[in-house]
Amino acid sequence: MNAAAFVMDPTRSGYVPSKRRGDEQPVRSQLDMARGRLFAVMLLFLVGFMVMIGRTVELGMRENARPRSFAGQVEVPPVKVGRADIRDRNGEIMATNLRTSSLFADATQIRDAAGAAHDLVKILPQLSLADVESKLASGKKFVWLHRKLTPRQKWQVNALGNPAFRFEEEEERVYPHGRLASHIMGYVDVDGRGLGGVEHFFEDRLADPDRQKDALKLSIDMRVQYALADELETARRVHSAIGAAGLVFDVKTGEVVALVSLPDYDPNDIRGVSADQLFNRVTQGVYELGSTFKTFTFASALDQGVATLEDGYDATKPLVVGRFRIRDDHPKNRYLTVPEIFAFSSNIGTAQMALDVGTDGQRDFLEKLGMLRPSTVELTEVGAPMYPAPQQWKKISTMTISYGHGIAVSPLQLAVGTAAIVNGGRLIPATLVADSDGYKNATQVISEKTSHTMNVLLRMVVKKGTAGRADAVGYRVGGKTGTAEKPANGRYNRKALISSFMGVFPMDDPNYVVFALLDEPKGTKETYGFASGGWTAAPVVRNVVLRTAPLLGVAPEGEDEGLYQQVAMKINDKKGH
Repeated sequence: MNAAAFVMDPTRSGYVPSKRRGDEQPVRSQLDMARGRLFAVMLLFLVGFMVMIGRTVELGMRENARPRSFAGQVEVPPVKVGRADIRDRNGEIMATNLRTSSLFADATQIRDAAGAAHDLVKILPQLSLADVESKLASGKKFVWLHRKLTPRQKWQVNALGNPAFRFEEEEERVYPHGRLASHIMGYVDVDGRGLGGVEHFFEDRLADPDRQKDALKLSIDMRVQYALADELETARRVHSAIGAAGLVFDVKTGEVVALVSLPDYDPNDIRGVSADQLFNRVTQGVYELGSTFKTFTFASALDQGVATLEDGYDATKPLVVGRFRIRDDHPKNRYLTVPEIFAFSSNIGTAQMALDVGTDGQRDFLEKLGMLRPSTVELTEVGAPMYPAPQQWKKISTMTISYGHGIAVSPLQLAVGTAAIVNGGRLIPATLVADSDGYKNATQVISEKTSHTMNVLLRMVVKKGTAGRADAVGYRVGGKTGTAEKPANGRYNRKALISSFMGVFPMDDPNYVVFALLDEPKGTKETYGFASGGWTAAPVVRNVVLRTAPLLGVAPEGEDEGLYQQVAMKINDKKGH
């Protein structure tokens, strides 16, 4: 038999391959090579699988990051993502963004529009059944149904199991403090665009993609804001006023520390908000602010040298100018010294002093103080002052403007002007931005000597004049009351008052102006029926000072009576005959 032709069947039982010398090493090498090839193939499969997973995740993230679109239909409007936070001077969040979901539908997948609409309106009762049914029956690939659902609402819609209902992830602007700072913050529309307050004024800055992690830091202190709002709301309720306004202003930096206008609104939900709620009485409203304006008349007269503390004016009887009669609310019927005119708020004496200053001098001084132009604060809700045209600024205008009638300005303008009178004579623009350097561009409007004299007079109004109810023990409060009748139909309504108090503290080194205003307050049993600034607004300022001075770093201290003794001696509360 030819051995080469013989082939053993390896499937037969008992077959054992024979080993030949030299065969063992090649077999082992072949096995190692096979294992290597198998490992390489497995590694390639593993790498390919990981690449596929990574690509799938990337595509999924991209899909979630952009609105979905449907063939043959306009793409969903791009979601506006990101808006910088707004914080107060201490880092407290005043506005921020939260992720939310908005509901839309592919109406081509709706089989029963009426039934689907009925189910949806049960969950979202604020929607119109007819409107929703019309959208679901439109046959469009994309229709908005509701923006910014709550997590519960989203869960309930999902539970319907309707594949036509879908969601888009968006961002919702949230104001954690609600209505507390509404007239500062403003609000945004459904697409996140600012429509009021600093949200609108700083729209470009807040929406800048490169600055979304850089919070806008305001000068507001929310602790002070709360105290001011609380005291104003209490006074508004007690005196049945139709509105109120107030602010706390740093006289050395121009920073607005607190700003409140009542009634207010919740920027988280502006549905049904009235025009009166949106109206900013501090910056937008302009008012005849009564005797608070006497501060400017006295400062101009003293600074120009037309009057001194040694001078005085005859206030024995009203002044008559044509058909106009100027009288005092609480007449002393005698000659009054300059300090007495200020402390007792004599219109008669102040009007005569204004005539000595002159019409041109009065107008020029008010122009320097910024009273004749709108405020430059960072809000669009800013009112323009009202005053006579130069050709109409006659003698009678000069006299009435001296005590705050015939000219209307905003409370913020009044605060800025008052700050310049008490801070050494420097006019500093108001700002809502923390750490502003606007004070570096201050304008000197009166001398430091005049400023010091005015501080003494303002303190005496509280110690011996019309504002005793503003005295906050230990904090050396000064200021000026204001009570003005509101004009209506060409006449003044004696029963509709604007009652205010412009406070300053501490008077030995003024740091803050605190202003309070009540719109049409009513007298109470506790005020003996009076509704003037001294009875209604001055106590608000006192309470705000007591609550906020520790927060602002102002310590209660004793008072150097020697600073006021010389002036106090010139003030006598006796009446003439």
